[in-house]
Amino acid sequence: MLSMLPNKLKPADSEKITINLGFVDLGQIDLLVAESFYGNRSDFIRTAIRNQLRSHADAVQQVVARKMLVLGMQHFSADDLRAVQAAGQKLQIRVLGLATIAADVTPELALATIDSIDVLGALQASTEVKAALASRQR
Repeated sequence: MLSMLPNKLKPADSEKITINLGFVDLGQIDLLVAESFYGNRSDFIRTAIRNQLRSHADAVQQVVARKMLVLGMQHFSADDLRAVQAAGQKLQIRVLGLATIAADVTPELALATIDSIDVLGALQASTEVKAALASRQR
């Protein structure tokens, strides 16, 4: 039997951003939407972004390898961090995508186990943990 998590506990699979466009660019997008080339403005913008990312894929892969970034999603539970603490180690977190720190991780545990955190994308953690790690973010 599946249990449904409340929506606020489920990690988001995307993040909303805001951009400013010139009126002519916006008008051209609206024209393409009106002519059914795209379903809406967001579809056009997502497609344009994906095309640009695809054109720079080799450069992204080189940087990911050089900086030793985890590509995708990386999750840290309280148990994961307690194991790091028991081993007398500290983490240097480097993620391109989404890094999540579980809701049961205390600011004290995060500070004791995370030496640095570099996230290109999004970090999901409690407000308290984010505040505690603010000086360790790059």
